[in-house]
Amino acid sequence: MMKVTIIGAGSVVFAKRLITDILSFPELRDTVFSLTDIHADRLQTAEKMTQSIIAQFGNNARVEAHIDRKQALVNADYVLNLIQVGMHEATLVDFEIPKRYGLKQTIADTLGVGGVFRALRTIPVLIDICRDMEEVCPEAYLLNYTNPMAMLMLAIQKASPIKSVGLCHSVQNTADELSSYLNIPVEELEYKVAGINHMAWFLELKRYGQDLYPSLFEAMKDPSIYAKDKVRFEMMKRLNFFITESSEHMSEYTPYFIKRDQLIRDFDIPIDEYVRRSEANLNQFAKTQKMIDQGQTFPMEKSHEFGAPIIHSLETGVNREIWGNVLNTHLITNLPTNSCVEVPCLVNKRGIQPIHVGVLPPHLAAMNMTNINVQQLVVEAVLTNNVDYVYQAVMLDPHTSSVLTLDEIWNMTKELLEAHADYLPAFTKGRHLSYQRKTATL
Repeated sequence: MMKVTIIGAGSVVFAKRLITDILSFPELRDTVFSLTDIHADRLQTAEKMTQSIIAQFGNNARVEAHIDRKQALVNADYVLNLIQVGMHEATLVDFEIPKRYGLKQTIADTLGVGGVFRALRTIPVLIDICRDMEEVCPEAYLLNYTNPMAMLMLAIQKASPIKSVGLCHSVQNTADELSSYLNIPVEELEYKVAGINHMAWFLELKRYGQDLYPSLFEAMKDPSIYAKDKVRFEMMKRLNFFITESSEHMSEYTPYFIKRDQLIRDFDIPIDEYVRRSEANLNQFAKTQKMIDQGQTFPMEKSHEFGAPIIHSLETGVNREIWGNVLNTHLITNLPTNSCVEVPCLVNKRGIQPIHVGVLPPHLAAMNMTNINVQQLVVEAVLTNNVDYVYQAVMLDPHTSSVLTLDEIWNMTKELLEAHADYLPAFTKGRHLSYQRKTATL
């Protein structure tokens, strides 16, 4: 029986989605789901939820639950990573401290100062997971769903030989959104997408071989359509290409949209959005517990996440194209090899095979580099234990540097380092280990 280990299985919304997807394939219905989570109550809830899903499919799958992560990993074929280090409480810190310095955020899980500190908390844990895998399931694939995707994947692909890929749903979601803007069935869209996670570009957008960009520019003139995606349409006006991920995400990957209150209003930027989503996730966990207690069944909708199709293709040999986040082994030739890129990948029994893209239009590569600069410094901070790179990563962040002075950046970063100290690497190098400066007047 194929064994799938889910780390952070207490993230029940996402775990349910992936388990349902896997069991929807007849060839995968003998799967053993090995669940692990550091919170016993979340693990128990995830186990009962999985039992309910298996019962609805009426097949031979089974579930086991382990507080001991390494035990859950023994002889795994696939490992799905869903962890959130620090949970809701750490997220609140990521928002509240910057806010005191006048720095507003929307999602704060991929870039920005919130993304930097989420990476600093998560990379050491993820490398420990890889070390366990090297010992007890060295041939398994690690499928990572945790953000910040690019920073995590760059770190583990530099630090471990484990086969790994980072998975996101931004390409699929964006294709759905574009189909609605163009009033064309998504199945009829033909597209070529590449770049970095959450900032990949629809380099081609066609239908039956015909370029759809003129139609998309025309659709953007409709106020009702423009209002649905103001930031991304505004960026398309300037860059001529549409970007993956949402307007709320994109607003904080650039210096253009959150630095003034009027801009926030004009572009409908949802400040503190991830705090609300995090609270909703807590409510959803409580709802899942209640459904279990009342013996309710779970809806069995199939998602468009890539995890289950990847496993199916690796097991059966069915050829599929997915988009994966991988080390840039000259896949995009005008982005650095010391970076994580999001590119099409062929999947079959031969493995996950990233596809060579070549050169991005230079202005798109330049935009990607503004984010890659931050990603590289954060990874170096963890892998070298040098705290200077943390300060410098925040200093180079496009949104942060558009709002705060250098003194404010340094003091805010120091405060965040102290607030998250229990979760962070043991920094041993850097001139700023003992950085002391009176907090700037705000």
